[in-house]
Amino acid sequence: MLFRMAAKTPYLGEFEQLLLLAVLQCGNDAYAVPIRKTLEARTGRRASRGAVHTSLDRLETKGLLASRMGEPLAVRGGRARRYYALTRDGLVALRAARLALRTLSSGLESLLDLHP
Repeated sequence: MLFRMAAKTPYLGEFEQLLLLAVLQCGNDAYAVPIRKTLEARTGRRASRGAVHTSLDRLETKGLLASRMGEPLAVRGGRARRYYALTRDGLVALRAARLALRTLSSGLESLLDLHP
């Protein structure tokens, strides 16, 4: 099976894929803190706050994430949280990246110790 990424589908780096997956895992509670905690807990990979914020902004600029501001919170000194959700294009890009990985690794299960 030959796989071709659609011309309009943006390339996703590994960290971008992980962030999009973490946003999906967080659901309606997807703001920077739980996104970062989910990423770290599920991958064992440390991520700086700056890297998370910068990448979330980049994904939003690419049109792969949308954000909205929540209500101001007293515990944050009156500051509001920015909540994120995947856009349709974000879901398409994530699916394309996962398909590319599955296609490229197909037939290598015994080498990679994967189960088909």
